[in-house]
Amino acid sequence: MRTYRTQQGDTWDIIALRMYPNIGAEKLTDILIEANPEHVHTVIFSANIELNIPDVEVPIITSLPAWKR
Repeated sequence: MRTYRTQQGDTWDIIALRMYPNIGAEKLTDILIEANPEHVHTVIFSANIELNIPDVEVPIITSLPAWKR
């Protein structure tokens, strides 16, 4: 598990996009919130709050046709 130190004005979706840029970050905000229950009611962060960033496995899509893999 990694950590992230917030910047003034960060939101959960912005943090997810920064930390998981290639995974469809908007779907991972719930994982970030679950890993940081003490901040569950925070919408806009102030600076220098340390958050836990769980490791997420990137799913391998196997349903694509062979020519698209």
